[in-house]
Amino acid sequence: MRARSWAAVSVGAVLASMVVAVPAQADETAPAGRGTLDWAPCEDIKPVADENLECATLTVPLARTSDGHRIGRLDDTVELALSRVPATGEARHTLLVNPGGPGSAGRRWASYTHWRLPAELREVYDVVSFDPRGVGGSTPSVACDPAYFTPVRPDTVPAGATEEAELRADAEAYAQACADNTGLLLEHMRTEDTAHDMDAIREALGVERIDYLGYSYGSYLGAVYSALHPGHVRSLVLDSVVDPDKPWYESNLAQSRSLNRAAEHFFDWTARHDDAYGLGTTGEQVAAAYYALRSELAEEPAGGTVGPTELESAAIVIAYSGTYWPSVAGALAARINDAEDDPLVTLYEAYGEDAGSDRGFGTYLAVQCTDSRWPGDWSTWSADAERTHQEAPFMGWHNIWYNAPCAFWSAGSGDWFQIGDGDGAHPAYDGDVLLVHATEDGATPVEGAFALRERLPGASLVVEEGGHTHGVALTGNACVDEAVTAYLLDGRLPARAGDEGPDVTCEARPEPRPRTDQSAPGTMVGPPGPVGPGYLVDPDTTVEPETSE
Repeated sequence: MRARSWAAVSVGAVLASMVVAVPAQADETAPAGRGTLDWAPCEDIKPVADENLECATLTVPLARTSDGHRIGRLDDTVELALSRVPATGEARHTLLVNPGGPGSAGRRWASYTHWRLPAELREVYDVVSFDPRGVGGSTPSVACDPAYFTPVRPDTVPAGATEEAELRADAEAYAQACADNTGLLLEHMRTEDTAHDMDAIREALGVERIDYLGYSYGSYLGAVYSALHPGHVRSLVLDSVVDPDKPWYESNLAQSRSLNRAAEHFFDWTARHDDAYGLGTTGEQVAAAYYALRSELAEEPAGGTVGPTELESAAIVIAYSGTYWPSVAGALAARINDAEDDPLVTLYEAYGEDAGSDRGFGTYLAVQCTDSRWPGDWSTWSADAERTHQEAPFMGWHNIWYNAPCAFWSAGSGDWFQIGDGDGAHPAYDGDVLLVHATEDGATPVEGAFALRERLPGASLVVEEGGHTHGVALTGNACVDEAVTAYLLDGRLPARAGDEGPDVTCEARPEPRPRTDQSAPGTMVGPPGPVGPGYLVDPDTTVEPETSE
């Protein structure tokens, strides 16, 4: 289903269109100290502000049956690292948060989300987050090969068959390193495994039903959880929605085209501010300058560190939020116009991949490679890469190589968890769900939100028309945030407006304005992590966004 343009409605109209759908039931959802977790002050993570951030661990089975029952040896377990910020008043509900990925450590998101909630939600919600199995403080962890990220890495766009074969060999070697250094955990990293972990968390919290906020890949995780454990869901907010109809290989091909559209928006914005950046007065001119720089870096990496692959791994942030645009445009301008390497190197150090990316990337692969089937014939990958690169050069080949280890993954792959409609599909959750999406989101195309709404009969969709942000809820759009708040607080869900357009359309926030100081990356929202369709941001580098025009 193609994205459309619809007239925005006012915040007042948003609230007027809501109907009561989920009554607040404190007796079923209030924590009330009934859980079995031993909460204590966190030692290895810090709160975003002054929240009372607590940590705990929970031991869960390594392996389960499809319906969640333990299998295997009793000592084959996973220890999940959790965090919590208690409600400022009397807790009535528990909000479990996942920031996306797969491969994203999530514990700090309890503090980050609590900080962003309006006061009326902070008063009644305990906010809980966790590091999914394989990453962050959870053990055992996925480990592969940190040296894989040592710059300068091979150019992702192969010059010919020889270079393509070398890149393929690198992908195969990385997959083998993951198998050698991780072991049995790789066999139990599907999204269903994490969904069952979530229900173990719910039980350990001592609540009958949870509220859930999932961004990006977290939207797919939430949809899977609701299908597996429908009786344990009070409310679902799914933001920046992964398309339920596209298994990961197909999803990544679609994402490459979406990332390219996002890059074109960035090029157009930079052209509108040619007085600040001097890279061209049209988007086409700015794009030409970018790709010319990419070619130059293949011959002479900036600072001996930033080649074309490093450039891509940093520049991709422009597809996740307009907040990044001034930083990236400034670094490009400094290198192209003034031959200054330092801003580009600083940009790469802030946003690009390095040895520390190994666990996140390995966990990303461990989930995606086993979640769904991948082509067994490399000629399919190669042909799709060539075709996608012609249509979407910004990340076409890069995204292929990012996922190429799945062609050699030792744990094998299973069937895609299909939600509703079709042979072998899992029954869709039929309770109330709030979907949120920005129409110009580069990481997860907006078509996925419409596809999931078709699968979930109780879902309503709020879109940020013209918005470029990946992860919209609780980021400052009053229209979106009031819809989310009303739903979580009182169960008021926007009424379904029909099957064609969204149920509520909110105006996008203004574009960012150029910064006058182009010597440093400046304001960050945080690196998006792996290129795959699930990532959001890392709150460890989050500060207030820049003033908009």
